[in-house]
Amino acid sequence: MRVLVLGAGLMGKEVARDLVNSERVLKVTLADMDMEKAKNIRSSLQSSKLEVAFVNAKKEEQLIHIMGGHDIVVNALFYSFNESVAKAAISAGVHCVDLGGHIGQATDRILKLHDQAKAAGVTIIPDLGVAPGAINILSGYGASQLDEVKEIKLYVGGIPLRPSPPLEYNHVFSMEGVFDHYTDPSFIIRDGKKQEIASLSEIETVYFEKFGPLEAFHTAGGTSTLAYSYPDLDGLEYKTIRYPGHAEKFQLLIDLNLTRNNYFVEINGQQVKPRDVLLKVLNPIVDLKDGEDVVLLSVLTTGSKEGKAASYRYEMITYKDQENHVTAMARATATTISIAAQMIGNGIITKRGVYPPEQIVPGEMYIKEMEKRGVTIKEKMNDK
Repeated sequence: MRVLVLGAGLMGKEVARDLVNSERVLKVTLADMDMEKAKNIRSSLQSSKLEVAFVNAKKEEQLIHIMGGHDIVVNALFYSFNESVAKAAISAGVHCVDLGGHIGQATDRILKLHDQAKAAGVTIIPDLGVAPGAINILSGYGASQLDEVKEIKLYVGGIPLRPSPPLEYNHVFSMEGVFDHYTDPSFIIRDGKKQEIASLSEIETVYFEKFGPLEAFHTAGGTSTLAYSYPDLDGLEYKTIRYPGHAEKFQLLIDLNLTRNNYFVEINGQQVKPRDVLLKVLNPIVDLKDGEDVVLLSVLTTGSKEGKAASYRYEMITYKDQENHVTAMARATATTISIAAQMIGNGIITKRGVYPPEQIVPGEMYIKEMEKRGVTIKEKMNDK
């Protein structure tokens, strides 16, 4: 199996690390515009399987050319490239997976490429991070074990192991992304009705092994493609996990118009966006630096089995990889997309076309592969 990884950022590096450590992967090409960054990763990973190459992902002909000679593309670029990379993969006749991105309906546009991908004989799976990604795979696995699925509840949080004031939060991805998830409306299904409610709302207390009490609240984007895959659900909700008090503090920032993307104030004759100022102010405060993070995840699928009410719960706690100095979020994200890519390359996933993770990635095997990488996902069944 020959794999092309697009993007020499943190996720690209960790995907490459997992791939070169996999026996059935023969070659990995890490491609980016920043050759120095790519070469530093090659030097760091020290694998004879790893090669580096230049690509300008804005140029379709370069993408198609570099995809040649590979079996599958792992797209670890910013989500704005997802559609163009998927189209290039179809043109090149190469399978493709990406980390997702529902802002701007990026994933929706990729799903519309199904017929083209199927005709080209390739498999494309978007949304293969943690949320979306791991939660989709586990939702699909839980649903597959039920005769009928009625409700899916999702809880995910990347939080510092040792929180510090004022927000008890350190960012493990873009703070701009955090702002969007906190301020855009959250999509839910309740009593069979699709609706939008305010993010940061309906705070509840949750517990994980060695963690708690924590708080969970609605945020945008987390339900991903699940409503598309399971259109008859009575309930679907996604909540983000944080330390207690976080939502209330952030709600104040929102109420003060400090997070709006289209809001400006005039200061000394100049138009200033408070959001930009807040991002700059928060950056050193929420920087994880050398601290430790943890990813907490819970998926609950509820329905019926053999005429009885039944549910399947999956819980995952991922810690920082101390040996390789990899954050828990990067570890959970990169291993998820790498595992799915290898399932395609190894012939485990054989359906061709575009499919969301819950429809095509085998959950039982995913759990076993995560276990091999030191990440345990616990399953608990309850039938009444």
